[in-house]
Amino acid sequence: MGEYHEATLALEGLSCASCVGRAERALTALEGVEAVSVNLASETARVRLDGPGRLAEVAAALREAGYPARQATATLALGGMSCASCVGRAERALAQVPGVVSAAVNLAAETATVSYFEGTTEPAALAAAATAAGYPARVAGAEAQAERGARKAEEAAGLARRVAFAGALALPVVVLAMGAHLVPGFGALIERGLGQQADWLIQFALTSLILFGPGRHFFTKGLAALGRGAPDMNSLVALGTGAAWGYSTFATFLPGLLPEALRAVYFEAAAVIVVLILVGRWLEARAKGRTGAAIGKLVGLQARTARVEAADGALEERPVEALRAGDVLVVRPGERIPTDGEVLEGEGHVDESMITGEPFPVDKRAGDAVTGGTVNGAGALRVRATRIGAETTLAHIIRMVEEAQGARLPIQALVDRVTLWFVPAVIAVAALTVLGWLLLGPEPALTHALVAGVSVLIIACPCAMGLATPSSIMVGTGRAAQMGVLFRKGDALQALASVDVVALDKTGTVTEGRPELVDLVLAEGVTREDILGRIAAAEARSEHPVADALVRAARAEGLAGTDVSAFEAIPGHGISAEVGGSRLLVGTARLLEREGIEPAPFAEAAADLARRGRTPLFAALDGRLAALVGVADRVKPASRAAIAALKAEGLEVAMITGDRQETAQAIAAETGIDHVVAGVLPDGKVAALDRLRAGGRKVAFVGDGINDAPALAHADVGIAIGTGTDVAIESADVVLMSGDLRGVVDAAAVSRRTLANIRQNLVWAFGYNVALIPVAAGLLYPATGLLLSPMLAAGAMALSSVFVLSNALRLRRVAPAMAGRPDAPASRAAAAAPAPVEQGA
Repeated sequence: MGEYHEATLALEGLSCASCVGRAERALTALEGVEAVSVNLASETARVRLDGPGRLAEVAAALREAGYPARQATATLALGGMSCASCVGRAERALAQVPGVVSAAVNLAAETATVSYFEGTTEPAALAAAATAAGYPARVAGAEAQAERGARKAEEAAGLARRVAFAGALALPVVVLAMGAHLVPGFGALIERGLGQQADWLIQFALTSLILFGPGRHFFTKGLAALGRGAPDMNSLVALGTGAAWGYSTFATFLPGLLPEALRAVYFEAAAVIVVLILVGRWLEARAKGRTGAAIGKLVGLQARTARVEAADGALEERPVEALRAGDVLVVRPGERIPTDGEVLEGEGHVDESMITGEPFPVDKRAGDAVTGGTVNGAGALRVRATRIGAETTLAHIIRMVEEAQGARLPIQALVDRVTLWFVPAVIAVAALTVLGWLLLGPEPALTHALVAGVSVLIIACPCAMGLATPSSIMVGTGRAAQMGVLFRKGDALQALASVDVVALDKTGTVTEGRPELVDLVLAEGVTREDILGRIAAAEARSEHPVADALVRAARAEGLAGTDVSAFEAIPGHGISAEVGGSRLLVGTARLLEREGIEPAPFAEAAADLARRGRTPLFAALDGRLAALVGVADRVKPASRAAIAALKAEGLEVAMITGDRQETAQAIAAETGIDHVVAGVLPDGKVAALDRLRAGGRKVAFVGDGINDAPALAHADVGIAIGTGTDVAIESADVVLMSGDLRGVVDAAAVSRRTLANIRQNLVWAFGYNVALIPVAAGLLYPATGLLLSPMLAAGAMALSSVFVLSNALRLRRVAPAMAGRPDAPASRAAAAAPAPVEQGA
């Protein structure tokens, strides 16, 4: 009988003793489960298994029974990651830890994101497993990610020192070895002054110092990996330089054992290879440090201290970690707001560009929400802390960006399959190359075999393949965050690039989301101040959103309130009240007709308002028609231009709304929307998305309300307006912090540019290896008589990774697609014809 394994799983959905019984029965029915104990109070299940491999079966049984095992995620910062082969080995080591569901290693970020069943393991155990596999690991938080740039800068500085030292040692070696080819008479001069043996001894000493000094890392890491049967990039360099150095050393100290034609040394090749690869690693470290710059900038936005009001009214300085919800903070002009909160007192202009990407400060006054990390401009604020620590908006943003940067896109699958076998395949090709030259090559066959074999080992570059996707994802999602676009799920970055249709919710997405007074038509003898003041005084008693719009309009015009009595809300019709000694009616035409008042004088104006998407309301005073009120949910200033920009990119734009057909049609005509589905409930939005998918089209849905959550989850890509509800945001793949449709244009642009960047990197990385490995093996020798120098191979390999990283860094220059164009007019094509309308059930 095998060794037993015990595990404790945290469960979801346990609510009563019956749940406990069902969960226990589901587990005891499994083969290999020896003991089960489900605890309702702690919501855990403790199981005794005949092996840790059974955990997946246990989790599946619990999920089927309706009590899934809760999962947690840990992020590890890894060391020793040098090439794509390391990714696969680190992932396998982590996946073998009992309880791990998935492990994704990001070579560019040098991090691992591990999902595991809560209670089965801990982040520290995961770090220990990665360390044991040869990749020193520590549990990483946002601060650790932010420090990555500094760590990479320090690593780059160390590599620069190694490059300088190795270069200084390699220069005399190159001069001694190559001087005779470059300077006439130099070879004879060395022969007379030093002699060949002394020349070779000097080259041996200097090259040995390089290989076992600055280049020692290649051998300690590479040979250890080779010994484990898991060769990596370091193994290729160690084998290549070791072969050149070993052959040359043999020729130097035991020349008599070699034929005259084979007595040659290649110390300069080994020395220059190490120098060039170190230069490549130095440039790579510098570039890697910049790929994660977005996280560093976000973390740098967090305030370190806060000025807190004590019970006696005195101010005391506290670290933000010591803040508690409910603390009252004082924020002076020019200071960073320490945490999320609500303004209690004061007025100020707050720069929220780090959250929304919007360049203009936002006015804040009592009752307004403020976000930690934003900067207060003019005016002091008293703020009550509402969310602290990991619950703040900035902390959520950092976590979203980290998760997106660590994502594995579907496009990565091919790379993973290739890199798993790449280094062993290169070693095999190098061995076959040497064998082929020894058997078939011209004399000196051994020299040719050595040069070709070393070139094959050195020119191969799995690093470029491993960096191609994650480096672009890191830079692209980081740049998107700076523009106010958060990719909550990494695969949305790829999915959004293939979307054909963008479907929009209306209220709060295309429009502002709250009604406003936009028209007021007066009867003869009625003044605006009098009737609007009376209407607002009466509507102040109502809770209807339209009533709030009328009250706000009156306040904005400074109209004083009037005494109100006998207020009555008439459902479906409007309101009736005594205002300032007169009877006021405000509502639909039906209300006036019921009261014997003829609305016909304003009938044409009311119809015109309805055609333009306004809601017409009639007002009557003491039985006489007094005014026609037009209320509308205004289109956001940026919506028209954003929709035109989406259509210019070849996307179809649709609107799905629960509003009336007339209103939806008016908004569509105003903004240039192609297709309208009106009068639908939340499940109707889901059905509308399925119809838009006809013909295999991919659909993105943009919304902001609770009623949008099903559609956001059902769409190929769900995009939530960041000013919307938490439910909508949690259902979405992408979150727009800016609160308007310009973010959709930016998200689509970042997605397309990032995917194109990834494809460029992959074409380069695969094409480079496919084209140059055969050249290094000597494929062109029969036609040209030339063999690729190992030094040129080293230079090409070093520059390959640098090219991939430099190409990815170009994504930092992606500009907001509509910067400075919030009110740009819609395209002519967009405005040419009204959109077709579907009327929902």
